[in-house]
Amino acid sequence: MPWNKKDYPDSFKNLTDDVRDKAIEIANALIRDGYEEGRAIPIALEQAKKTENSDEDRPVYEIKKHDEGWQLKKKDSKKAILIEETKESLMGEAKRYVNKNHGELHIYTEDGSLSDTLYE
Repeated sequence: MPWNKKDYPDSFKNLTDDVRDKAIEIANALIRDGYEEGRAIPIALEQAKKTENSDEDRPVYEIKKHDEGWQLKKKDSKKAILIEETKESLMGEAKRYVNKNHGELHIYTEDGSLSDTLYE
Protein backbone atom coordinates (compact mmCIF):
# COMPACT_ATOMS: atom_id res chain seq x y z
CA MET A 1 0.00 0.00 0.00
CA PRO A 2 1.66 3.26 -1.01
CA TRP A 3 1.65 5.96 1.64
CA ASN A 4 1.47 9.73 1.23
CA LYS A 5 1.65 12.88 3.37
CA LYS A 6 -1.92 12.41 4.63
CA ASP A 7 -2.01 8.62 4.94
CA TYR A 8 1.03 7.02 6.59
CA PRO A 9 1.86 4.47 9.31
CA ASP A 10 1.14 5.51 12.92
CA SER A 11 4.82 5.11 13.78
CA PHE A 12 5.59 8.09 11.49
CA LYS A 13 3.16 10.35 13.41
CA ASN A 14 5.62 12.10 15.76
CA LEU A 15 8.35 12.74 13.20
CA THR A 16 9.16 16.17 11.83
CA ASP A 17 7.63 16.87 8.42
CA ASP A 18 10.96 16.46 6.60
CA VAL A 19 11.80 13.16 8.29
CA ARG A 20 8.24 11.86 7.83
CA ASP A 21 8.32 12.71 4.11
CA LYS A 22 11.67 10.94 3.77
CA ALA A 23 10.36 7.90 5.70
CA ILE A 24 7.28 7.71 3.47
CA GLU A 25 9.44 7.90 0.36
CA ILE A 26 11.83 5.20 1.61
CA ALA A 27 9.01 2.91 2.78
CA ASN A 28 7.24 3.19 -0.59
CA ALA A 29 10.49 2.36 -2.41
CA LEU A 30 11.04 -0.68 -0.18
CA ILE A 31 7.48 -1.91 -0.77
CA ARG A 32 8.02 -1.55 -4.54
CA ASP A 33 11.20 -3.60 -4.16
CA GLY A 34 9.24 -6.44 -2.54
CA TYR A 35 9.66 -5.81 1.20
CA GLU A 36 6.69 -6.52 3.44
CA GLU A 37 5.12 -3.54 5.25
CA GLY A 38 6.21 -4.84 8.66
CA ARG A 39 9.84 -4.81 7.57
CA ALA A 40 9.73 -1.70 5.35
CA ILE A 41 8.41 0.61 8.09
CA PRO A 42 11.26 0.18 10.64
CA ILE A 43 13.91 0.32 7.89
CA ALA A 44 12.37 3.52 6.52
CA LEU A 45 12.21 5.06 10.01
CA GLU A 46 15.85 4.29 10.73
CA GLN A 47 17.10 5.53 7.36
CA ALA A 48 14.99 8.71 7.46
CA LYS A 49 16.30 9.58 10.93
CA LYS A 50 19.88 8.99 9.77
CA THR A 51 19.44 11.37 6.86
CA GLU A 52 18.09 14.08 9.16
CA ASN A 53 21.15 13.80 11.37
CA SER A 54 23.54 13.57 8.45
CA ASP A 55 25.60 16.67 7.72
CA GLU A 56 26.90 15.37 4.42
CA ASP A 57 25.26 16.20 1.12
CA ARG A 58 24.21 13.04 -0.65
CA PRO A 59 25.18 12.77 -4.30
CA VAL A 60 22.31 12.70 -6.76
CA TYR A 61 22.38 10.18 -9.60
CA GLU A 62 20.02 10.10 -12.56
CA ILE A 63 18.71 7.41 -14.88
CA LYS A 64 17.99 9.07 -18.21
CA LYS A 65 17.56 8.19 -21.87
CA HIS A 66 20.84 7.95 -23.81
CA ASP A 67 21.76 7.56 -27.51
CA GLU A 68 22.66 3.92 -26.84
CA GLY A 69 19.76 3.13 -24.49
CA TRP A 70 19.63 4.27 -20.86
CA GLN A 71 22.36 5.74 -18.68
CA LEU A 72 23.19 6.25 -15.03
CA LYS A 73 25.04 9.49 -14.47
CA LYS A 74 25.78 11.85 -11.65
CA LYS A 75 23.58 14.94 -11.71
CA ASP A 76 25.11 17.80 -13.73
CA SER A 77 27.72 15.46 -15.22
CA LYS A 78 27.99 14.81 -18.94
CA LYS A 79 29.73 11.43 -18.57
CA ALA A 80 27.69 8.25 -18.07
CA ILE A 81 28.66 5.86 -15.27
CA LEU A 82 26.69 2.92 -16.71
CA ILE A 83 24.87 2.43 -20.01
CA GLU A 84 22.39 -0.37 -20.79
CA GLU A 85 20.03 -1.00 -23.70
CA THR A 86 16.91 -1.00 -21.53
CA LYS A 87 15.87 0.92 -18.44
CA GLU A 88 14.98 -2.34 -16.69
CA SER A 89 18.42 -3.85 -17.24
CA LEU A 90 20.05 -0.71 -15.83
CA MET A 91 17.90 -0.47 -12.67
CA GLY A 92 19.51 -3.26 -10.62
CA GLU A 93 23.08 -2.14 -11.23
CA ALA A 94 22.12 1.51 -10.77
CA LYS A 95 20.49 0.85 -7.39
CA ARG A 96 23.56 -1.06 -6.18
CA TYR A 97 25.88 1.73 -7.35
CA VAL A 98 23.78 4.47 -5.74
CA ASN A 99 23.50 2.52 -2.46
CA LYS A 100 27.24 1.91 -2.39
CA ASN A 101 27.83 5.65 -2.84
CA HIS A 102 25.10 6.66 -0.34
CA GLY A 103 23.26 8.62 -3.00
CA GLU A 104 19.81 9.54 -4.14
CA LEU A 105 18.45 8.17 -7.41
CA HIS A 106 16.22 10.17 -9.76
CA ILE A 107 14.53 8.11 -12.47
CA TYR A 108 13.30 9.87 -15.60
CA THR A 109 10.90 8.86 -18.37
CA GLU A 110 11.79 8.82 -22.07
CA ASP A 111 10.42 12.34 -22.48
CA GLY A 112 12.77 13.63 -19.76
CA SER A 113 10.25 14.14 -16.95
CA LEU A 114 11.01 12.89 -13.43
CA SER A 115 9.02 9.73 -12.69
CA ASP A 116 10.47 8.52 -9.39
CA THR A 117 12.99 9.31 -6.66
CA LEU A 118 14.57 6.58 -4.57
CA TYR A 119 16.48 6.98 -1.32
CA GLU A 120 17.94 3.62 -0.46
